[in-house]
Amino acid sequence: ILAGRDCLGVMPTGAGKSMCYQIPALMFDGITIVVSPLISLMKDQVNSLIQSGVRAAYLNSSLTAAQYEMAISNAARGMYKIIYVAPERLMTGSFLSLASSVKISMLAVDEAHCVSQWGQDFRPSYMKIPEFLGKLPYRPIVSAFTATATAEVKADIIKMLELRDPFTITTGFDRPNLSFQVMHPKNKDTQLLSIVRSNPEECGIVYCNTRSNVEDVCQMLQEADIKALPYHAGMSMNERKQNQEAFIYDRCRVIVATNAFGMGIDKSDVAYVVHYNMPQNIEGYYQEAGRAGRDGSAAKCILLFSGKDYATNKFLIEKSIESSQLEPETAQIIVENKLRQLNAMYGYCNTADCLRGFILKYFGQPYSGYCGNCSNCTGDFVEKNITIEAQKVLSCIAKTKQRFGAKMIADILLGSKNQNIINNGFDSLSTYGLLKDNTRDEVNKIINYLIVKDYVFRTQDKFPILKLNGSSVKILKGKLKVTMRTKKTDTLNKEKVFTVSKSDEYSEEMYDYIRSVRNQLAEEANVPAYVIFSNNSLKDMCIKKPTSLSQIL
Repeated sequence: ILAGRDCLGVMPTGAGKSMCYQIPALMFDGITIVVSPLISLMKDQVNSLIQSGVRAAYLNSSLTAAQYEMAISNAARGMYKIIYVAPERLMTGSFLSLASSVKISMLAVDEAHCVSQWGQDFRPSYMKIPEFLGKLPYRPIVSAFTATATAEVKADIIKMLELRDPFTITTGFDRPNLSFQVMHPKNKDTQLLSIVRSNPEECGIVYCNTRSNVEDVCQMLQEADIKALPYHAGMSMNERKQNQEAFIYDRCRVIVATNAFGMGIDKSDVAYVVHYNMPQNIEGYYQEAGRAGRDGSAAKCILLFSGKDYATNKFLIEKSIESSQLEPETAQIIVENKLRQLNAMYGYCNTADCLRGFILKYFGQPYSGYCGNCSNCTGDFVEKNITIEAQKVLSCIAKTKQRFGAKMIADILLGSKNQNIINNGFDSLSTYGLLKDNTRDEVNKIINYLIVKDYVFRTQDKFPILKLNGSSVKILKGKLKVTMRTKKTDTLNKEKVFTVSKSDEYSEEMYDYIRSVRNQLAEEANVPAYVIFSNNSLKDMCIKKPTSLSQIL
């Protein structure tokens, strides 16, 4: 950037993307414009800059008309070095007038994946950025940053933002200190309570896919005497601000939120992130899970999966497109992309392979396939030949003329006596009850495995249907053997521990005491505790026991 080149940086959450454009912004003569999609992110970044002595401002819908005009006036007089702006504001008359009258050294695009229809969060307003640049007296340096992007999305960002011979860097997506776990609990509330209670002194984030889920889960935790607060777009800005600050300053242990929470939140000591529902895509999941362990400490990323999550997300995707007012052709492309991403997320939730490897391969980063720090690598597995069970499933799909979804196929194979089965005469099929000695959970896992491995095709219709493909025929003819790794347990038997010193032996009593001193210092300075020292630093002090200022330094 300092050499004057356009740049594209793909760097995971916590890698320091904002530093990459903030430092050059201070070194350039003119103003840097930062295009950012989220109000909360802008506010946090600007407040942080101001506290660091940097003159900065933001322009978005949270400002009153008078505040907005004052900010524009101050910017015209050269009062700000960095201005954050919502993409919708770029083409307004007042902002175009400002942009034409001051020296803009750089335009930085945050969350750059929003410009791509292949990305997880396409925003049409981002496509106005090249038009805005074209209206300036001269073209400034353009830098673009995102936490998660496939090769397809990276190419699209370069094309749509019209970056000129950009320097591109992908720093690598692996976060070794994070342990990944997928659970298929019978009761999500019970499982969540167990996770939160097993981390009594730590803070965590619980993500839910709807506002009503946020409220219900938060209430459940509060009734269990856990200091939890909600956060979602349906709350007032003041409520969200208060709850966010309570979490950052450790006045509450757990924040229960939709994906509206967390973008740009720089709280480094989050010990665990739990997804109560399966997210819509791996990009969003990895970004949200990556808010754990930003201080380098070992942290947990746990996903609680149920079969209903797929249908709920599919409904939410279709509903969001219906209300988007996009051209039908564009809407169709976006729906197909989002469903493709949803299927990949579904694959992650049902794979028996290394979870870290699954994520890294999705982003095009080669991985050996064993990390020793995910539930699939450390869990207790057995390799099982399920060719006969697979043939029964595929035969049932064929006997019902490939017209039904996974639930109906499972019902027939289990010998269900529900009215739908009887009315359709499926109780007379030769495949009826063929898997009655199995549990529903076992049958569902077999069907899911066949889908994930592309041994059977699932349509992307409103009501997905299972259809046979070339692999299905090979299995039915006995030309392809099907083996599946099955878990003996859904819990981590062991976790890889990351330490900051050769010895991890330290006094818990000393650690608790130093934590109390840190909290007191944080209160006096009115800053979050992790700003004083990270948990890792405190543990290192307990191990090395420095007795002078020079030793502590």
